[in-house]
Amino acid sequence: MVRKYLLWGLLALLLIFQYQLWFGRYGFIRLGSLNQQVEDLRAENNSLIERNEALYAQVRELSEGSEVLEERARSQLGFVKEGEQFIQVVPDEGSENTN
Repeated sequence: MVRKYLLWGLLALLLIFQYQLWFGRYGFIRLGSLNQQVEDLRAENNSLIERNEALYAQVRELSEGSEVLEERARSQLGFVKEGEQFIQVVPDEGSENTN
C-alpha cells in the first residue's frame, strides 16, 4: 500500500518537474523566445553601430574639409557665394508627366 502511494507521489513530482522544465519561468519554450529576442537585439545593435560609424565619418569629413561643408551648405541650405545667383525651378502643378 505504501509503495502505491509512493509511486503516485513520485509520478506527481515527475509531472510537476516536467511542467516546470517545459512551461515554467525558465523553461525550454521561454528560452527559445528569449534567444530570438537576443538575436533581434543583436541585429538592431549592429545596424545602429553601422549608422553611428557613418555619422562619425560625416563628422570627421565636415571638421576636416571646408569643401564638403560648402557643398552641404549649398545643396541643403541653398547658400550661394558672393556674386552668384540662386535659381530654383519649381514644376507647374497643372503639368504632370503622364508617361
